[in-house]
Amino acid sequence: MEYQFLLVKPNVRPGVTVVQINRPKELNALNRTVMEEIGAALTAADADEACRCVVLTGNERAFAAGADIKEMADASAVEMLNRDQFARWEIIRKTKKPVIAAVSGFCLGGGCELAMLCDMIVASESAQFGQPEVNIGVMPGAGGTQRLTKAVGKALAMEIALTGRFFPAQKMLEAGLINRVVPTELYFQEAIKLAEEIAQKPPVAVRLIKESINAAFETHLDEGLMRERKNFYLLFATEDQKEGMAAFVEKRKAEWKGK
Repeated sequence: MEYQFLLVKPNVRPGVTVVQINRPKELNALNRTVMEEIGAALTAADADEACRCVVLTGNERAFAAGADIKEMADASAVEMLNRDQFARWEIIRKTKKPVIAAVSGFCLGGGCELAMLCDMIVASESAQFGQPEVNIGVMPGAGGTQRLTKAVGKALAMEIALTGRFFPAQKMLEAGLINRVVPTELYFQEAIKLAEEIAQKPPVAVRLIKESINAAFETHLDEGLMRERKNFYLLFATEDQKEGMAAFVEKRKAEWKGK
């Protein structure tokens, strides 16, 4: 399959496939095509018997700086509901083979949510994590309020999501969100090394271990995700959403009305 916004490299090491988001000018912003292609690439990896583990990455400047705001800025609540854009995320979530996120630079909003969909995260010293959706009048909509809270706890999740600030990789390591932090020039190689080690393990056992750990982690997650998504869509009926996204596109400061 040919991809518009991905570089897919099978067997970079025995059993290891690399999926690289390739929208450098947009800081790898996640539009619907990108998410469809990631889903397709991971589905193909699942079907490839030679693939035992996947590394999902961006570039040194950005893993993914968030969702593509221009796709959503003028949408209504009903339009967002009818798009069912999170169906693409469910495909990624249900990938059977282990997926390691190799993260450097910006890992924000949808990018942070995408990294949390992966099974492990290897980060560079320059990586910055955050859920800044509040700054444009909305909230995380692809699992951010749910997975982040389960990973780092209520207090820190509240601070991350309510302030919209960016947090360094070392802080996220201490909080338990990521596996390790390495120098920027080594983060990708470290992720490949980890993937290669896992690829050498028995594949059926690896699959069932992943399934079992996710079952423990995601208890009651479906209900939380449903609530999150309804609230996310509801925010597209607010004036602040229109103002926040318009201000982002126009590169100006937003003026909130609380309406």
